[in-house]
Amino acid sequence: MFMRFFTELREAKVPVTLKEYLMLMEALDKAVIDRRVDDFYYLSRAALVKDERNLDKFDRVFGHVFKGLERIEGDEAADIPTEWLKKISEKFLTDEEKALIESLGGFEKLMETLAERLKEQQKRHEGGNKWIGTGGTSPFGAHGYNPEGVRIGQDKGRHGRAVKVWDKREYKNLDDSVELGTRNIKVALRRLRRWVREGSAEELDMPGTIRGTAEKGYLDIQLRPERRNKVSVLLFLDIGGSMDGHIKVCEELFSAARSEFKNMEFYYFHNCLYEGVWKDNRRRNVEKVPTWDVLHKFPHDYKVVFVGDASMSPYEITHAGGSVEHWNEEAGGVWLQRVADIYEHLVWLNPVPERQWEHTNSVNLIKQLVGGRMFPMTLDGLERAMKELAR
Repeated sequence: MFMRFFTELREAKVPVTLKEYLMLMEALDKAVIDRRVDDFYYLSRAALVKDERNLDKFDRVFGHVFKGLERIEGDEAADIPTEWLKKISEKFLTDEEKALIESLGGFEKLMETLAERLKEQQKRHEGGNKWIGTGGTSPFGAHGYNPEGVRIGQDKGRHGRAVKVWDKREYKNLDDSVELGTRNIKVALRRLRRWVREGSAEELDMPGTIRGTAEKGYLDIQLRPERRNKVSVLLFLDIGGSMDGHIKVCEELFSAARSEFKNMEFYYFHNCLYEGVWKDNRRRNVEKVPTWDVLHKFPHDYKVVFVGDASMSPYEITHAGGSVEHWNEEAGGVWLQRVADIYEHLVWLNPVPERQWEHTNSVNLIKQLVGGRMFPMTLDGLERAMKELAR
């Protein structure tokens, strides 16, 4: 059954690897959970699903494999034929109850009446014997009693006598526009990796040790440099003003980036890049670092990431003296162009929803200056940005 679960997840386009499957089997061998379906559901979901966009597919497959649910493709439930209902009645209803249903009009009448009630009823109803609701003796609804009942919207039966349980499964859309959290950001940032082995040999080289021992006839321990992510990142963070509303997501991005990239440098700026940046926002007015020094310090193979809403007066980008904080001798656009000329791999992450960009002139100006490489701070936007930087 577990192998069937694995293969059906692969068939449903959930990217599950053999390594993850074996990890799940190991967890079961070590009895890390009780023998309950709910516990196994959460354990297997944690082990096998790496992307929230696949949770819905996982639920469908899990229900099909372990709960005996019919596998339905698409978002809409299929129509249930009357013949199927009749077969169910033969299995679960007594002769007395079947006779009562027939006396009330039969299955055809039951389903026909349900369709009419769904069209007529406009609000929630509780109790009574006609409308679809909860409690009462209506044949349609939940938590009531009727021998010819159709259960709707109830997690389990009350009397165990419903002819049909008709719950429409509702899915929460987990798509590419999902808001970012630290975990999502880390997963997306991991796409930007370039592994190398350099430095002192401190890690055991198991394949080399085995090969050397076999060749020499005695234990030949070999070491190798630790594998490290060679990618270097230069991060510029817009801070203050209109960015105050995006502090949380920026903090999560910063935290995730610090843990993923061992070689990362960061600087703050406000609205647009000018002749000075700073490392400590509390001392931004007295401890500025000349932007030229930053551009001369870090080589051109660094990956540059700007984070900001790009929402400002267009004059801050296009004119000298346009900054709202100081007199800038050169326009902000001049400095952005210099960065773009030096660093081939550059992106701008914007926390403002992408659908709003076209209504702000400064956003369009910044986007042009970075060669169109502006991405929204969503899961899909961050993944596209990492792909751009990895080219």
